[in-house]
Amino acid sequence: MISAWIPATLLAIPFAAYLLGSIPFGLLLAKVFGGGDVRKAGSGNIGATNVTRVAGPLAGILTLAFDTAKGAAAVWLTARATNDSATWMMISAFAVLLGHCYPVWLKFKGGKGVATALGVFLALSPIAAVSALLLFILCVVYWRFVSLGSVAAAAAMPLLIYFLWAPGHAPPIVIDLGTLAIAGLVIYKHRGNLQRLVDGTEPRFSFGKKKETE
Repeated sequence: MISAWIPATLLAIPFAAYLLGSIPFGLLLAKVFGGGDVRKAGSGNIGATNVTRVAGPLAGILTLAFDTAKGAAAVWLTARATNDSATWMMISAFAVLLGHCYPVWLKFKGGKGVATALGVFLALSPIAAVSALLLFILCVVYWRFVSLGSVAAAAAMPLLIYFLWAPGHAPPIVIDLGTLAIAGLVIYKHRGNLQRLVDGTEPRFSFGKKKETE
């Protein structure tokens, strides 16, 4: 019975997390709010920034909330099912992010994973996640590049997790490795933005209707 349960769990946890992550809330909400197919407007991204541009602030806020929630839910549910196993939680965390970035429903062309990664880390280490969020906000407010804030927060997350995991305690090695993998994926998904930042062609964030490519 146990030997049959373990392989089923190995498949079920990442599969379920991937499917949860692959729900394209941005695409669905943009259509609900009359913005049409968000992939055909603005930057073409299904994330909150482009949804805000295409379908309005409320649609963008809801996209941010739902994308964050699915990351947190995947890790939280896995923790409940596995008695807080760090290994299972990181497997689930990476799977839900993969689902968001490469959703099967959209021919594996999804978002950049920032909000979903935030949800993952809110479940794993709220203090580290909030610290990364503050760094993101500071970068966006000062430089007005959402992409720069996203990359800065992702790059800082491995250090934030290491130092803020628990007072006086380093996180398990699987948490460190998983965090590096998640940060690497988020940064990789922003490779186009990074090139535009280097070239000086990355548009700055605006609450108006100027185009931006985050």
